[in-house]
Order: sequence, then structure tokens, then C-alpha cells
Amino acid sequence: MPHPYVLLSAAVSLDGYLDDTGPERLLLSSPADFDRVDEVRAASDAILVGAGTLRADNPRLLVNSPDRRAARVAEGRPAYPLKVTVSGSGDLDPAANFWHTGGAKVVYTTDKGADRARGLGLAADVVPLGPDLDWRALLTHLRAGYGVERLMVEGGGRVHTQLLQQGLADELQLVVAPLFVGQPHAPRLFGPGGYQAGRLRLLETRRIEDVVLTRYEPTAPGTGPLPAAADHHWLRLACELAALCPPSGTAFSVGAVVVAADGTELARGHSREGGDPVVHAEEAALGKLDPADPRLAGATVYSSLEPCAHRASRPRPCARLILDAGVRRVVTAWREPDTFVTDADGTGLLTARGVEVLVLPEHARHAQEPNAHLRP
Repeated sequence: MPHPYVLLSAAVSLDGYLDDTGPERLLLSSPADFDRVDEVRAASDAILVGAGTLRADNPRLLVNSPDRRAARVAEGRPAYPLKVTVSGSGDLDPAANFWHTGGAKVVYTTDKGADRARGLGLAADVVPLGPDLDWRALLTHLRAGYGVERLMVEGGGRVHTQLLQQGLADELQLVVAPLFVGQPHAPRLFGPGGYQAGRLRLLETRRIEDVVLTRYEPTAPGTGPLPAAADHHWLRLACELAALCPPSGTAFSVGAVVVAADGTELARGHSREGGDPVVHAEEAALGKLDPADPRLAGATVYSSLEPCAHRASRPRPCARLILDAGVRRVVTAWREPDTFVTDADGTGLLTARGVEVLVLPEHARHAQEPNAHLRP
């Protein structure tokens, strides 16, 4: 994967505030929940906060449990996760707790901010991202440069808002405390702007003393040429469905999922489903839907293999079925090789007719596993 798994973690009041306007930080979590947060930190490769949170809260961002630190070391990992902060200006306090506790640190900033940050003599790597902050570039660098596979984001609200609005958050862990703040100038968790459509999927609710933890997963597909976190989720599901296919020596094993713009799963299918020896995955999934379903026009088809442009077993290939259904977006993991059809190009057929096709090759190995017996 080019990006780490991004987990947003926050605690809020009943009226949605992260803090009040007093000089001391408002403690929203309970002691048991602080211990849960410590556990989540210990399971992460890196913890990120924005520069505003460093200034407002002066956090240390440590794994406090000696047993959890010891377990990390026993697994061959550093005792503390990498600590990450983001500052466009590079205006950081070198006396902050962040720099003087825990293990390795990194600052992501702009080209201009990098000069300022380096001049502070911080005990941290300073990584410029260009003239402006770029969250996708930051996440890609964290994965490629530091091997971060799981990133915990602890604030602040502006950071959480940007990651959600750009479709880069895989999970939201939100703790709700039984109190009100009611101060109009106090910081809120989420700001205004354009968020992805639809409802998030509820993964868990848990009472922890007097607070409630809720875990959510965004499910709405992306809307442009850049993948959203939910696109990876749905494509992984399509690859898992491919493993359900009865094996064949003359056809690929493929899985497909049709997802509405609001993140509702409309249908799923896989090759040779229901005992039909020639049915394709996209055909099986689309065949379960009413062709007049208005949600198809805004839907995304996820297929573990590029939709076929030519086939002998049916009059219409899957690319044509997708076009006839009115679907305008397809996400796939693997371009069709020449195993059965030379110069297969379902992507070309779709894009020539205005369908946006995203190929996410980081999922190719998963998609290819059920087809290993077909590869030379």
C-alpha cells in the first residue's frame, strides 16, 4: 500500500468540542479510556499531531505502559512509535515536550517552513513537501521513508477535518464525554467544508466508564482520479471474493462489488457464481440489480481484474455491461494479461466512453493469488 492505515482518534464533549477556552486542557476521557488510547498508540507505527495541538496542549505522545513498550521491543520495534508533526510555517517551540520525550521524530513542512524548522535545532528529521502541505505526499513518504503501516492521528480538529475531507482516513475512533462546553470560540473537532457523501459504517460501540467509544469506517467511494481510503476497502473485498471462485483452467477467478455514491453496497459477485461455469464477476453482481436503479449512475464498480472487453461465452463483455448499466467509475487491481485474450483492453473501451477507471496496482498481488495456477 502506498499509504499507511490512517486512524483518527479524538475525544469530544456532547456538543462536539475538543476543549474549552480555559488555560488548562479539558480532560474529556476517563482513566480507563486513557489506558485504551495508550494501547492504540502501542499498536501504531507512528503518532501524528498538528503544530496547533503542540502549541495548545504541549503533549508528550508516549506509550506510558512499560509492558507495552517491552512488547514492542520484543517484536523488534522501537519502544515508542515515530512521532510526527505538521507545520506549514515551521514555527515550532523547541522547548515543547514533543521533542524531549519518546523516540524518533519527524516534521513535515513546506519548502519555506523547512528553513525555519532546521534553524531551530530540533532533534527531528525535517521533511519539506513543496510549496504547500500535501497530505498524500506526506502519507506516501511516511510509508516509503519510515515504513509506517499504521498511523494514529491525535489532532487537532483541522488535521482531522482535512484528512476526512480528502478521503484519506481509514477509521475514526471517537470518544464522547458526558459534558457540555457551550463556548462558541472553543475548538471543535470538525470544521465546515466538503465531506464525502453518505453515512459512515459503525464498527463498534463500547462503554468505558462514563464515556462511550464509537468506531466508524468511511465507505463512500472516491469521486475523482485519486483514490479514497474507501476505494481500497472495497477493492480488497473484491479481491477476497475472487478467492471464492471455483477453480478453472480456462478462466480467471475474479470478484466484483457495486457500491453507490453514498457507500451503500448494492451487489457483489464472483466468477462462476451459483454453478454457472461461464458467468463473470461483474456480470454476476450487476445481474442482481434492477437496470433502472437510479443509484447506478453514481456507483463505482470494484473488480479484482480489469473488466473484459472480449469474450466468447456471452454476447456482451463485462465492460459493455458496465456501460449499459450507466456506471461511470471503475476501480480495479490488475490489468488483464494475454492469457486468454491477446491485447485485452477493457480499460480502453471504458475510458473511450467517458468512464473513469482507476487501477490500484498495490492490490494486484491479492487479486492474482486465486489465479496463480494460470500464470506461466
